[in-house]
This record gives sequence, C-alpha cells and structure tokens, in this order.
Amino acid sequence: MLFIGDDWAEGHHDIEVEDDTGRRLARMRLPEGVEGLARLHEVIAEHLDTDPDGIGTDVPTDGAVVVGIETDRGVWVSALLACGYQVYVINPMSAARYRERHGTSGAKSDAGDAHVLAEIIRVDRDHHRQIAGDSTQVEALKLLTRAHQGLIWDRTRHLQRMRSALREYFPAALTAFDNLAAPDTLALLQKAPDPDRAARLTTGQITAELARAHRRGDRTAKATRIRDALRAPALRQPAEIENAYAIVVVGQARMLEHLNVQIDELEQEVKHSFRRHPAADIVRSCPGLGDVLGARVLAEFGDDPHRYRNAKARKNYAGTSPITRASGKRKTVSARYARNKHLADACHQWAFCSMNTSPGARAYYDALRAREVGHHAALRQLGNRLVGILHGCVKTGTVYDENTAWPQVTTQTAA
Repeated sequence: MLFIGDDWAEGHHDIEVEDDTGRRLARMRLPEGVEGLARLHEVIAEHLDTDPDGIGTDVPTDGAVVVGIETDRGVWVSALLACGYQVYVINPMSAARYRERHGTSGAKSDAGDAHVLAEIIRVDRDHHRQIAGDSTQVEALKLLTRAHQGLIWDRTRHLQRMRSALREYFPAALTAFDNLAAPDTLALLQKAPDPDRAARLTTGQITAELARAHRRGDRTAKATRIRDALRAPALRQPAEIENAYAIVVVGQARMLEHLNVQIDELEQEVKHSFRRHPAADIVRSCPGLGDVLGARVLAEFGDDPHRYRNAKARKNYAGTSPITRASGKRKTVSARYARNKHLADACHQWAFCSMNTSPGARAYYDALRAREVGHHAALRQLGNRLVGILHGCVKTGTVYDENTAWPQVTTQTAA
C-alpha cells in the first residue's frame, strides 16, 4: 500500500509518499489542476505494485492508495475519489497535535505537514474518518442549504447594523416599526430615513406601502400608529450627522431588500431539491422538520448508509451528545462545542419546533426543565433524543411514529 500526505494550498499541493513501513518514497510540490494530478498518478504508478496477481493489469488494486488531506471539498478531492483512492479527511486541529509528536520545537513547514498527514493515515487511520460516500444529490442539497443559511445569517448581520444605526440617531423608527426586515419597513426607511422626512409622511403614503407589502388587518389604524410614532418628540443629532446616518440606513435597507429576494428564491430551490430525495418522506415525518429544516438535517447528515456505525456515532457527529472529562476523582460532563455548526444549529431549531407537534418531545422537555435544566441544555438533550430516533427511522426505512418514539409518554397519556 501507498500512504500519501497532501498538504493543500490554493495553488499547489505538498505531497509525501510512504510505503507500509514508513519509508519515504517521494516528496514533491505539485500544481493545482490537471497537470499536478497527472504527475501524482505517475508517481503512484512508479511505486505501486500494479500487478499483484501477475495478470498484467496496470490498474491499482482498490484501496491500495490512501490519501490524507485536511479538506473534503474541491475538484482535487473529487478527482482523488474518482480514481478509487481511499481519502481520509484529517481535522487541522488533530494534525497540529500530531505535529507535536514529531517535534517539540514548534517548527512548521508545508513539507513537514505533508509528512505528518502521511504518518497519520499510515499509523492511525482507523481512528479517523474516510470521506463519506454521499450521493451527488445530497451533496448538491448541502450546497443549497448552506448557501441559504449563509444568506439568512448575512441578513441578520445587516439587520443588526441597521438597527444599531437607527438607535444612534432615529430611535423613533424602532418604536414605529415592529419588524425592520419587513418589505414595507424597508420601503419606508428608504423613502424617509431621517426624522424630518419621516415626520412628513402621510397616513396615505404609509397605508400604500402596507398594501404593497400585502399586510393584513386594519392598515389605516396601523399606518396611523406608525405616523404618530415617527412624529413623536425626540432627541436629535446635528443635521450633518443625521444626513450621514440616513445614507448608511438607505444602503442597508437596499441590501436587505436584495437579500430577502435571494433568500426566497434559494428557499424554493432547497425545497424542490429536498423533495426529490428518496429519504425526504422519512425526514419530513419527524416532528418539527419541514422542507427547509428537514433539508438542512438531511444534507448535513448525508445519505451514506454506512457512515454511522450506530445512533451514538450520529449523535456525536451532530454535536448533541455530551463529552465527559474524568481524571482521578473528578468527573465533568459538558456540551460538545467542536462540531458541525450548520448541523448543530439545525438540530437546535429542530428540537424547539418538535415540541409544537410531538407530545412526547414536549413531555421530555418539560421533565428536564422540572429538574432545573436550563432551556438550551434541555433543547440540546431533546435534540440528542431526536437524532437517535431519526437514526432508527433511516436505518429501518420507516417513517416516524409517535408511539414507537415515546412509548412511556404514550402509555402515561392513555392511562
């Protein structure tokens, strides 16, 4: 077998090739792209016994080449997988700890990192994870869901910046508008971004924006309330300062309008892609999981049936299971913060939403709170249970059943 450490950068790869005994066979720097990959194949062909059975084949034996690299994305990694190589993704933090085993001076180099990666997969690959064999369909879904979630996070950041600016020079706007991200609010802030122009807004102008945004209820009463709040006496900044703040707020409002459109369009793509996946019905059957949140959960977990050995492995990957630190007589249990943040966020929302439709989930949460467990800790434990339930559903290919998931709660309710 050949063991290859690949320390990647944007434009090149530092490569080290070792045999089973740890003897260095080659060390080189290859360019990113077709040329670099072709040279890597040549080096592998030079050192790999491609004719183990004496049948004259020049195709490497499956699994004979093992590659360690610190990323699981990109065309280079896809090409390695397409060639049939075993590719192990090594967490950069783990690689840094292994580096200390080879030298305590603190020295670091790209070639040295390639050597460390080669040694990790040669000696300890059983303690690391191969790249999951997920389908291209779920990989595409992951790209869409992460882009959608990223835009939502961007909108939140811009919204907070706009709110901070308004608080500094126009706090009446925060009183007048209950939702700064709403289309009617953004339109009115662009039309009247400072106290003077806002005070000149008429009830008719405000009502027109509410109608354009399809606001329900008594629009006239709402418009009157907004008008009165904008005209209420308030402390003021100098005119020049207010004008500068107004320019900033208009820019933020326009950006938020654009983000709202992009988020809505991407959401439709996420729903369409999710519904076409074979596991969509199983995921959507779980309480609290709709099209968007269910798509995030499925995409982050992946659909490789052999990725998780058991429910505990899935919980560990989700970051919902706790970690234990025990030394001597001291033992502490704490939350797992080294985790997939996209999946952890999805599981947290999933746990919160599940209580609206699942009596079992609600009872489990209430029991935790009765033991004085904090809100977020209780949601994390509820999410841990839900991940285990999902694992069982996916493994057996069955949809969620409340009686099976929470038999004790169902029995008590029936009694």
